[in-house]
Amino acid sequence: MSAPAHIAHPPLQGSARLWGTIALSAATFMNVLDSSIANVSLPAIAGDLGVSPNQGTWVITSFGVANAIALPLTGWLSQRFGQVRLFTMSVLLFVISSWLCGLAPNMGSLIAMRALQGFVAGPMMPLAQTLLLASYPPALAGMAMALWAMTTLVAPVMGPLLGGWITDHIHWGWIFFINIPVGIAAAAMAWTLYHKRETQIRKLPIDTTGLALLVVAVSALQIMLDKGKELDWFHSPEVIALASVAAIGFAFLIAWELTDEHPVVELRLLKIRNFWTGTLSMTVAYSLFMGNLVLLPLWLQQFMGYTSTQAGMLMAPVGLFAIILSPLIGKNMNRMDPRVLASFAFVVFSLVLWMRSNFNTQADFGTLMIPTIIQGIALACFFIPLTTLILGGVAPAQIASASGLSSFARIVGGSFGTSIAVSVWQDRAAMHHAQLAELVNRGSIATNTALANFDAAGMGHEQALSQINRLIDQQAFMLAANDVFYGSAVIFLLLIPLVWLSNPPKRGRRGTADAAAGAH
Repeated sequence: MSAPAHIAHPPLQGSARLWGTIALSAATFMNVLDSSIANVSLPAIAGDLGVSPNQGTWVITSFGVANAIALPLTGWLSQRFGQVRLFTMSVLLFVISSWLCGLAPNMGSLIAMRALQGFVAGPMMPLAQTLLLASYPPALAGMAMALWAMTTLVAPVMGPLLGGWITDHIHWGWIFFINIPVGIAAAAMAWTLYHKRETQIRKLPIDTTGLALLVVAVSALQIMLDKGKELDWFHSPEVIALASVAAIGFAFLIAWELTDEHPVVELRLLKIRNFWTGTLSMTVAYSLFMGNLVLLPLWLQQFMGYTSTQAGMLMAPVGLFAIILSPLIGKNMNRMDPRVLASFAFVVFSLVLWMRSNFNTQADFGTLMIPTIIQGIALACFFIPLTTLILGGVAPAQIASASGLSSFARIVGGSFGTSIAVSVWQDRAAMHHAQLAELVNRGSIATNTALANFDAAGMGHEQALSQINRLIDQQAFMLAANDVFYGSAVIFLLLIPLVWLSNPPKRGRRGTADAAAGAH
């Protein structure tokens, strides 16, 4: 039943506002948690479902791509069904898809359910932010966004810890099942408190052609990146076909969206210098961040002997400094030049990745932990300043479209970055393995010493050679991880001049600051 007219509802008061904040934060927490909780569980999921850990990364990329595709539809869907109704439906469908993910009998069905989960989660975060701001008076908008920032930063800390513990002690399916009680409670509370505050419903046309082109182009490119290594890249007709579909799809998408009256992706925003420089910086930086965030636990568990819980404990501190610093940066954003903060963030990211590029197989837990802790400083100085830059030159009426398009680019970039990082890691490992294997021969003193030691330990010749090959594998993948870390560090530094192509945003733009505080 539609609302007869648009009504500007007053802010919530007292306990209603408290419970509303809890409901919206719980849904947001659940959503963000699900984007990071599976990272440390990938080897266990892949092993249980009979695929390689590298194929297991599809569990992450399918969620990200589907989530990104759903984001541009949020505006149209919220006007078609109402913000409160759409939010409640999104949470409940997320619960159902989480249940199906936990029950998935094979990798194909898990990837399909994760894609469904990502798609239905698309409207959840922007609508939670909108409803949260509407619950508070304008004077308390900053506090509302500080609560939002805390929620979105605590979840990445909890995700690896919770995911690792569940995988080691129960079953990986429970990383999805835990969403069920949280989601049902959040949906029930949100509907109870907000259903009388439903927004006006309008039946606007939707750009079905643009949406279809978007789905085809992005999906083809993601599948190509995920399967490229397995199919030997452009030596495979399948990869060539996927690349062709992606290229043609994006070409038609750009032409269509620039001429359609109600585009699903507002590409005209790319004429604004701050928007395109900020969005490009954000997308590349986030793709590097996500690629390395997935690569590190894979390396630790496959070649360093870490359990899921230990890998989770090592990844969790990434949010500690971010939790402390983000509210301070959000509160004082109007007093600072976001270009300086973003540049500082890129320098810190580069430092962290350079430190990781010097890891070796003897590195202990403390050594591996230090860069993770420092990375939290970069996170705090990354999201809010860049979003402030992106929205700094955008008219107030375009902020929603600009925020949606930049979020779409960031999430797609994260999925692409994950696939590219794992693929480059494998390629470099194969190269290092070949180079190291050349040194294993009868003329090598090290080889003969190792074979003698294994023989003394009671191993046969074949067993000894297998053990040497395992050691070469460990070294090759460590060196390959170092290459990815070092390359990412260099790219972060190269992004700094791009940030300075933008103009500093005007001071005191409430809409910009609000959107920036909750953008991630």
